[in-house]
Amino acid sequence: MFNNKNNKTVSKTTNTQSPTLNMISEGTTLEGTLNSQNDIRIAGKLKGEGITKGKLIVTSSGVVQGDVKVADADIAGKIEGTIRVSNKLNLRDSAVIDGDIYTKTLLVEEGAQINGACRMGSDSAMLDKSKDSEYAKESSVKKEEKK
Repeated sequence: MFNNKNNKTVSKTTNTQSPTLNMISEGTTLEGTLNSQNDIRIAGKLKGEGITKGKLIVTSSGVVQGDVKVADADIAGKIEGTIRVSNKLNLRDSAVIDGDIYTKTLLVEEGAQINGACRMGSDSAMLDKSKDSEYAKESSVKKEEKK
């Protein structure tokens, strides 16, 4: 009477991957090159290069003293260096950029400051074609040649 002929073994496999995010929290300073395949969120300070195939988020308390080369960026803090974004760069009202910008698409809120040159469109096409190894290699901005 209670015997169920449809005895099924249910195997449940969960293959949900949570988004990966690298964070530098307020009060934290990182010196050197930060290279990631995933998103980076900076609320503290990065003294060096930031490289990612993902998105760079710099909060209003975040500071980057060096060049960045990323797929997308959302900046509310300060960047002192060259910014290379292969897709979309969003500058919030509190953003301060002291350096040149190379991007495909640029959104600037009223109040954001750009102290440098800005190149858009075809100048950023070279970023889209970069391979992973070239992506990291090109980002060194030839600092070693200057020494």
